[in-house]
Amino acid sequence: MSEPGPIVVVPHTHWDREWYLPFQRFRLRLVSLLDGVTDRMAADPRWRFTLDGQMAAVDDYLEIRPERREEIAALVRDGRLAVGPWQILHDEFLCSGENIVRNLELGLRRAEELGAAMMVGYLPDQFGHCAQTPQILRLAGLEHACVWRGVPSRVRSRAFVWEAPDGTAVRTQYLPEGGYGNAASMFEQAGGAAPPAGRVAGFAASMGRWYPDGGPLLAMYGADHTAPAADLADRVAAAGHGMRLDTLAGYFAGQDPSVEGLTRVRGELRSHARANILPGVISARVRLKQLMGRGERLVERYAEPLAALWYAGAAQRFLDLAWRRLIEVSCHDSVTGCGSDETAEQVAARMAEAEQLGRAVCDLVTAERAAAVPLGAHLVFNPSPRARRGLVVLDVPSDGEPVLATGEGARVPVQTLDVAPTVLDDAVHPASALPVLLERIYGRVLFGREIRDWTVSQDDRTLTFHVTARSDTPFDIGDVRAALRGADGDWRVRIVADPRRTVAALVDVPALGLTAVGPATTPTTADAAGEATPPGKAASPASAGGGASVLNATTLDNGLLRADVRDDGTVGLRTPSGTVVEGLGRIVDGGDLGDTYNHAPPADDRLVTTPLAVRVEPVSEGPLVAALDIVRTYRWPVSGDVLGPVPGKGRSDVEEDVTVVTRAELRAGEPFLRLRVTFDNRCDDHRVRLHAPLPRRAASSFADGQFAVVERGLTAEGGFGERPVPTYPASGFVAAGGLAVLLEHASEYEVTGGGRELALTLLRSVGYLSRDRNAHRDQPAGPQLPTPAAQCRGERTVGLAVLPYDGDRPGEEVLRAAEEYRHDLLAAPGYGPPGAPVPASREGMSVTGAGVVMTSLRGRDGGWTEVRMAAQTPAPATAVLRGPFTEAAHADLRGRPGEPLEVRDGTLTLALRPWEIATVRLRL
Repeated sequence: MSEPGPIVVVPHTHWDREWYLPFQRFRLRLVSLLDGVTDRMAADPRWRFTLDGQMAAVDDYLEIRPERREEIAALVRDGRLAVGPWQILHDEFLCSGENIVRNLELGLRRAEELGAAMMVGYLPDQFGHCAQTPQILRLAGLEHACVWRGVPSRVRSRAFVWEAPDGTAVRTQYLPEGGYGNAASMFEQAGGAAPPAGRVAGFAASMGRWYPDGGPLLAMYGADHTAPAADLADRVAAAGHGMRLDTLAGYFAGQDPSVEGLTRVRGELRSHARANILPGVISARVRLKQLMGRGERLVERYAEPLAALWYAGAAQRFLDLAWRRLIEVSCHDSVTGCGSDETAEQVAARMAEAEQLGRAVCDLVTAERAAAVPLGAHLVFNPSPRARRGLVVLDVPSDGEPVLATGEGARVPVQTLDVAPTVLDDAVHPASALPVLLERIYGRVLFGREIRDWTVSQDDRTLTFHVTARSDTPFDIGDVRAALRGADGDWRVRIVADPRRTVAALVDVPALGLTAVGPATTPTTADAAGEATPPGKAASPASAGGGASVLNATTLDNGLLRADVRDDGTVGLRTPSGTVVEGLGRIVDGGDLGDTYNHAPPADDRLVTTPLAVRVEPVSEGPLVAALDIVRTYRWPVSGDVLGPVPGKGRSDVEEDVTVVTRAELRAGEPFLRLRVTFDNRCDDHRVRLHAPLPRRAASSFADGQFAVVERGLTAEGGFGERPVPTYPASGFVAAGGLAVLLEHASEYEVTGGGRELALTLLRSVGYLSRDRNAHRDQPAGPQLPTPAAQCRGERTVGLAVLPYDGDRPGEEVLRAAEEYRHDLLAAPGYGPPGAPVPASREGMSVTGAGVVMTSLRGRDGGWTEVRMAAQTPAPATAVLRGPFTEAAHADLRGRPGEPLEVRDGTLTLALRPWEIATVRLRL
């Protein structure tokens, strides 16, 4: 082993934008810190500073100090202040892969606007790292990564090769002996003197064993929300030992990006061997994960494709704002839920704002397109890049079972879900009150609808308004007043609505395309199966084909799955091929004396698994939707050790009745069972999980995440001061032993019972940000701050679906089911001229190929459309793109064009490596 090299001191601060304090209170500290650092850098040219790898800190500072922008930019251009490459230091498992890409794209762009970006994938405090990070970094032009948490024990030197699933490798610097603060105490002594020789020698000795090549030692001098010593440059100059100040970018400029001869680590970094990875954040404050999932999905897969393919105007500013909010809340102390209650409230508000911005863009685009769809009909958008048949819920005018058809005349199967009342109000009033009652009318709107007709009967003193969704008939409130002039006595006032009903409709929609559905006014040309009707013959009644039905009070069947509710409220699931799952949906409630970072069951835990009472209530009988509510009542302990006989050991003897309602639903043509679990959480200090027995014993699990499906074993590697519990994150689905659970948002799961059962966390209730004494963690993870809102009291609802599959590894059928479960068809009411023809369907663009998943489609500068896809398969894949485009080219993750691609007749064929992320630019 070579002698340790010189020590490169990197002054920095690790800046949590929001955590145990909310954003604005931390920003006040940030402004003070950067004022001091900037002043010292202006006064002393020896100073260097690294601003934590995230541009958010710069933007937050310059919003308060805009007059210092040029001063900051000059320091960046001179290489003395390192900024970027990220916009914010995100949690890699609780946001989508696309969010990670946009985070890096925005951070690099913002840093370059100031002069230069630090081209290092600096990831100092993330709670583990997702498998595709090396590929993401390299596709954005970064050759180095720098990490702390999650590194496995077999890494024994400061540098290793980190490989993505596709084989893309990046040279990665490990931050041993204290992570991003490994030199935080080196200069902390009174009097402003140089660090003692013994302290420097000790640092060199402890770090030297990680540098077998004798390279310069990286000394990270910084900590959370702290500034370096004011006279740091003098202390470093007096220290000797070849010690010098530099930025992290400057340090890596001297490092060879070659990966030869280094230990190779493939895939995600989630080892507990060398640092805490704090896995409980995956299940802390589940509502934040739900809001994040909804916001990302709405912006990524609805708003952006709609704006790119179907909008003539400009919506980019709205989309940019939505992405800014989504990126901000991806911070590793934001979406994780491991901050204060006040912080969590603000994070939830920004997530909701992102969703609202995405929804606003959807409204903007669909309104433009729905102007060509007649009143009473609906426009339906398919967010998937493949043609789909799916259910959509519509509100239609009809006084009986409606008959709907597409613009092509194809019959659309329907099922009535609800019938709206026609009499909205019917009351007797004195004539003197009539002028006040007429003030209810705003323009022509009454009770949220438009007046299409009105009558006054002097004989029986009755005033009747007929209202509808939209009316073009002339209306003047003055005419009504004139008709009532001189009225006396009591008058009956009636408000009658046109008949309407809510229906489920089974609609075929082209890939990323539009279909219009309206009342059938002429004989349809095709039945529900899509078969042509011979000329002159009326279409046969619509059939769902393998329709869903309630066979009896406790059984659902759609021809693809049969679900039987057992006496204990669990479900037996059977496929036509004979696969049987028994005990599905068992609810297990256990204690949790941990915190937002780590689950920690009581030493004497008491699990509640058996309901006191079970009943089944029918909801929908088919033929398109068949559903039952399984109602179970439990008695759960009200808290942890607060009221228990042995504090810190068990759960309270005081219990609370809790009703858990599980809606089981089968839809026509869907190969999975939908479950929606709802309960009012009235208890503290506990964890609620849904269990799903597996058809076959599993040796591993497969979890969909960020551009990859990751295989994990049944145990986790330990070695540090944290219990290596095998609870893991999953985004789109988790699969094991022939059963896939489809998810709406990032969730926590565990394979239990020696590989025989899958447990999904529905709720984790805890009362502290961090506990100083946590049975699953040696060290505090933050301040012991009460977080009563993290107990997550109130009504909680979690949706998921269950899909049996063949084989060990989930394949194309699971990918397709996850896509369709997470991305419902989107409907918007038409408001074109009543009676106008329903327009024909139009295809947007298709992206097909076994194992190929589209993750993004958006408009880009210069009139280009960008499509990103990933091969979610261990085998090579072929992506086929079809659409109205004439030119194509590769692009990197920053949108910069690469080599041209051949387009033939609107078709692009692209060969993909296993697990490859590919981005292409198209000229529509």
